[in-house]
Amino acid sequence: MPSASLSDKTSWLPNDNRGWNLTSVLIALLISIPLLVIVSFLLQPSNENWQHLWDYLLTDYLRNTLILAVGVGLGVLVIGITTAWLTSMCDFPGRHWLSWALLLPMAIPAYIIAYTYTGMLEFAGPVQSSLRHFFGWQTQDYWFPEIRSLGGAVCMLTLVLYPYVYMLTRAAFLEQSTCALEVSRTLGKSPWGSFYKVALPLARPAIITGLVLALMETLADYGTVQYFGVNTFTTGIFRIWFGMGDSVTAAQLSALLLLFVFFLILIEKYSRGRARFHHTSTRYNQIKRIQLKGWRAALACLVCLLPFVLGFLLPAFQLSVWTVMTAKTSFTTDFLRLFSNSLLLAIIAALIAVSLALVLAYSKRLVATPLVKTATQTAALGYALPGTIVAVGVIIPFAWFDNTIDQWLRDHFNLSSGLLLSGTLVALLFAYTVRFLSVSLQAVDAGLQKIKPGMDDSARSLGLKPLGVLTKIHMPLMRGTLLTALLLVFVDVLKELPATLILRPFNFNTLAVRAYEMANDEKLALAGAPALLIVLAGIVPVILLSSVINRARAGQQP
Repeated sequence: MPSASLSDKTSWLPNDNRGWNLTSVLIALLISIPLLVIVSFLLQPSNENWQHLWDYLLTDYLRNTLILAVGVGLGVLVIGITTAWLTSMCDFPGRHWLSWALLLPMAIPAYIIAYTYTGMLEFAGPVQSSLRHFFGWQTQDYWFPEIRSLGGAVCMLTLVLYPYVYMLTRAAFLEQSTCALEVSRTLGKSPWGSFYKVALPLARPAIITGLVLALMETLADYGTVQYFGVNTFTTGIFRIWFGMGDSVTAAQLSALLLLFVFFLILIEKYSRGRARFHHTSTRYNQIKRIQLKGWRAALACLVCLLPFVLGFLLPAFQLSVWTVMTAKTSFTTDFLRLFSNSLLLAIIAALIAVSLALVLAYSKRLVATPLVKTATQTAALGYALPGTIVAVGVIIPFAWFDNTIDQWLRDHFNLSSGLLLSGTLVALLFAYTVRFLSVSLQAVDAGLQKIKPGMDDSARSLGLKPLGVLTKIHMPLMRGTLLTALLLVFVDVLKELPATLILRPFNFNTLAVRAYEMANDEKLALAGAPALLIVLAGIVPVILLSSVINRARAGQQP
């Protein structure tokens, strides 16, 4: 009798897998609640607050958000593509360590780099103070750019988001066949011509993907624009929610921001679908790098060194100085409580996200029906949603549930249930899961794809149920992948600010919230210790990403 196959829908597999499929659909429906809630408010009638917003503020929000997106988009493209080309296709002193050092700015959240540069460049900071002391200037004797401005926000976000373009573009350049580049050179193309006519078009899907990720992070940012006093959609949502207590208008403004996010998703998918440049050779010989010497080598080193110094080295140094200065006042029992709160939330959220990702990815592997595929894709949408939108989409249904239960108990038993979900860690953990499930899902799904389907068939023929196959076969083989997924979600939760600000319980703080509060109170030095811990934790996934790129390149070498 022939052995059963995973793709054989007439075998015993679909019946055994029905529970997995149903579970994946239920998970997707649960995860999509915040999105559905926000979209539903588009059908709600507007009130006087929305009219005021439309008449006086919406244009400002729209203009600043567009300028921010365009400025950051141009910045990350120029820095990301240039450094990716130099570190992958050229050879110059320092290229090897710069290739991974250029990823380190990704470890610093945008709001933290905004605090550090404000401390360094403001009027009382070390830069302006040194200039006045050295030249004997008074306030009216010189002009200095204002860091707390829209232009300053563009610079800060560019410095920490360019690694998205750099990472994906460099990987695309390293994957390109040397044959195509060599043919272009034999046809008379200069190194610049080969880059512009061959390498860049081949890397276009990766470049667009990196750009879209950077722009999504730009739209999701709250800490930087709020601290710099720039009016955007995220700051508007916060003001309406906390200042006016108007959940309807806050949700409607969130829905408007959601349109921008979906537009970016469509651009990314359209770019992939319309790509007309493909590799025509299967020969992937190691690329012969262009040897740069003299002033060209020095210029290439400087171009790659500047983003690393400005995006990581200077901020990390300033945070370290502040931490040392305030060590006696920072490292108290209160700080230990902040650290334990952050650690506990990040660990629990990471475990929940990875567990759900395992269920979703394994369900799709068992029987990849259209329903299961749709459920998996829906569950992965959360990462595209800014933390502000997720928080608003969580608090509205949770508050409705709490109020409904409380009113029913009051009517029938004269009892009050209080807050069961909203204002508790349950709401916060649910928001983290919605926001970062996609991060773990991509890692787990990639790990499962590396395991041959024949191993499932063999295990099932020996009597193992699907759960047994997952726990006894797949999970041991995916130990490294699961650890990577856990670390990625762990660090993302540590850095998350807007969702934590909205949903955290009373008198419950995290490292991110403490850094935000100290910076808002103009106590920048006291923001150093919690911010530095977040940065140090963020270095871990950066190292993992760098090793993945290096392994991928090594796998293509003969």
